[in-house]
Amino acid sequence: MNEPRHHRFIDKELSWLSFNERVLQEAYDTSVPLIERVRFLGIFSSNMDEFFQVRVAAVRRAILVSGISSKQLEYQSLMAKIQAKVLDLQEKFDQIYPVLMKELARCNIFLINETQLSEFHSAWLKKYFKNQLKRHIAPHIINEDSDLVQHLVDGTTYLVASLQSGENKEYALIEVPNKNVPRFLELPTEKTSKIKHLILLDNIIRHCIDDLFRPFFEFDTINVFSMKMTRDADYNISNELEQTTLERMTKGIKKRLKAQPVRLVYDRNMPDDMLEMLKSHLHISSTECLVPGGRYHSFKDFMDFPNPSRKKLVNEKLHPIDSSQFLAFDNSFDAIRHRDIMLNYPYHKFSHFTELVRQAAYDPAVKFIKINLYRVAKKSHIMQSLIDAVKNGKRVTAVIELRARFDEESNINWTRRLAEAGVKVHHGIPSLKVHSKLCLIGRKEENKTQYYCHIGSGNFNEGTARFYTDFSLFSANQDIAGEVKQVFDLIERPYRKDEFNHLIVSPYNSRNKLIGLINNEIEQAKQNKPASIQLKLNNLVDDIMINKLYEASQAGVKITMLIRGMCSLIPQVPGQSDNIKVFSIIDRYLEHSRVMLFHAGGEQKLFIGSSDWMTRNIDERIEVTTPVYDKQLKQMVIAILSLQFKDNTKSRVINQQQDNRYHPRGNKRKLRSQVAIHQYLNGYEKKVTSALAAISNTTTHCLNNNKKLQELPQEA
Repeated sequence: MNEPRHHRFIDKELSWLSFNERVLQEAYDTSVPLIERVRFLGIFSSNMDEFFQVRVAAVRRAILVSGISSKQLEYQSLMAKIQAKVLDLQEKFDQIYPVLMKELARCNIFLINETQLSEFHSAWLKKYFKNQLKRHIAPHIINEDSDLVQHLVDGTTYLVASLQSGENKEYALIEVPNKNVPRFLELPTEKTSKIKHLILLDNIIRHCIDDLFRPFFEFDTINVFSMKMTRDADYNISNELEQTTLERMTKGIKKRLKAQPVRLVYDRNMPDDMLEMLKSHLHISSTECLVPGGRYHSFKDFMDFPNPSRKKLVNEKLHPIDSSQFLAFDNSFDAIRHRDIMLNYPYHKFSHFTELVRQAAYDPAVKFIKINLYRVAKKSHIMQSLIDAVKNGKRVTAVIELRARFDEESNINWTRRLAEAGVKVHHGIPSLKVHSKLCLIGRKEENKTQYYCHIGSGNFNEGTARFYTDFSLFSANQDIAGEVKQVFDLIERPYRKDEFNHLIVSPYNSRNKLIGLINNEIEQAKQNKPASIQLKLNNLVDDIMINKLYEASQAGVKITMLIRGMCSLIPQVPGQSDNIKVFSIIDRYLEHSRVMLFHAGGEQKLFIGSSDWMTRNIDERIEVTTPVYDKQLKQMVIAILSLQFKDNTKSRVINQQQDNRYHPRGNKRKLRSQVAIHQYLNGYEKKVTSALAAISNTTTHCLNNNKKLQELPQEA
């Protein structure tokens, strides 16, 4: 008899909800600065929106297509568990929100509603509404023919107004604007008061609701309640041959805008007749789509909650660090050619990468630039540099992934802009998303082409680089860079057959290479030799890889993992995963880097890259993971990994119960890894600066002797 699945795996959807509970824990943590705690409510809410758009929507589709079978019963059971957990988290959210509002009040910051306005503020807001806000609002009057599924904007807060005159009742929807006007408004200070008053846009509209409707409608009473609808974020892309990829994606986005609702979050005080009206117009019949909540639903806006008061209410800023090696040379290419460089964002400045591309755009020796683009900033210096490079006669190829969820429209717009500028835009392989983080620059040096490459774990996005932790390797190693070129060739000509001796490339060799690395540790353990694996991933949900880790654990391999999000592996199960420990860190930065470290008989094989251990990343995407060969860089990454495993402040233990208990501190000194990593890298870069200065004496270029760098201490 086969062992029940739940004995070996945790459902990834439930594991994801456990991850978001860890995010909510930050709002409860009194050691976190108050404004940051409020902002974690926004992060939690934003995460939950995406969860329903993607994961709950997928389970709903599975229920619909599975028919009357045991599979349908499994999916229905899973949906019931999801619903129960979601309601539990919503209750915890609703409990902490008023607590945080009281804490803000103690700091003389008041988030008030329309019933708490003074006469002064009431009059001021009436003028503000008339002069600044009303022009952004156009109510939608609901009648029998109204198609709310067609017209409602996904994830947007709406106020539902009921206008009653005698026995007659009319309903109207007011979309709360989310562009061109601030979500939070700081009210003017009254006289010499030190109190700061903030009000949500929703409540300004509530306060002025009469002014909105009275000129056109007669009513005795008007009542207003909030709601938000979430759609299925997946959509079908037509495979019509005559359409370009760009046309198919544009068509697909339009389909998403009309997709069926998967969640209706509503004010739990909403009258039954209003709720029934919404359910009818949105064609919602199943209870799992309904989530009763508080008065506000676009809590994702709380991610940008303002701080009108003191600095101590937010995290002390950790200033990004310069790379000493990049600074020591006249240009980025000399720095990389001197020695491989590893940056760890956001501790290091992302501007070192943008500067590399900027220099490549006008350096006469540069002949071509190739780059993968998955998510980019709205105002991207990188994109401008690619356009500048074309103007300077460089051959520029940009592989833009149009299927990057929720960034499709932005990437379509960038595609058009780059193509118009003369950039050769490629959209990869129809059946495979391109998720690798590669840049390759070809430079003419001494009558031959020298390659310079970047391989990383994060997107080329100046915005997210400020709060996503990611590793970036810059290398002029021609073996590595040559294989990066092979990856670009494969994307443009996918029917090539290439061998990769250094890089791990999905879907071509990832699974086999990863299993091979684990098998080597298993063999070492069976011979009673030291064997260990350390992994840092966003998600671990691939059954084959989990089973291989179970096999390694049973052979005696010591396995320690940092998994930020979903983890379907169940650690510390006797006879199955005794030797596996899993932790998760939620803190001021989002842990996004992927790192793999294998003992390898003492060689310590280290890899960084773009791929999680999910079936889609291993088998269904272009992903690239690179070995780190430079000994100093390897020791630097290992030191950082060590600090994270020692975290006893923001680290949680992942277990079968998914109770998210904190990593026990015992009698050890307090260690918060993200702060400690910043301190470590500050010290590391100072030592590099000193070593480079000692070598160069009076100049910072033409460095040929790296003896001092070889002697740099690497202890964390």
